[in-house]
Amino acid sequence: MSSKALGRLFNTTPAADGVWINLREAGGIAFLCYLGGAAGDTYTLQEAKDSSGTGAQNLAAVTEYWTNTGNATDAWTRRTQAAAATVVTAAAATQNAMVVEVEGTQLSDTYKYVKLTSTGAGTVNAVTRDLMTQRAAASLPAMGA
Repeated sequence: MSSKALGRLFNTTPAADGVWINLREAGGIAFLCYLGGAAGDTYTLQEAKDSSGTGAQNLAAVTEYWTNTGNATDAWTRRTQAAAATVVTAAAATQNAMVVEVEGTQLSDTYKYVKLTSTGAGTVNAVTRDLMTQRAAASLPAMGA
């Protein structure tokens, strides 16, 4: 096994907007989102039983998320809300970047897949963490399988 973080600590799907991600082999997932230009965006979190979206439903698990400009000039700002399946970022440069995390234990029984979808032009990078089995990066399973 490699000492590198990819495969040991995390796996990632950089183009994950609206893509079902399997949490079967991970403790949780962080969605790293970005939409420049102080445009604001709405991101919706859903869960499903498989990669085809069987039983897809909104997952009202978001109570906390983090924002900043996304250009390394400022610290993260913690934001809280009542449990919801959506995150709405404001049309402000300080909310261009957004991170929301979901624990595998927050999914409903028999549900193993999650996705976060931007309703605007935001990008979504999915990073699974706390991998149950550590592997060399080339041996990681496809995250959507």
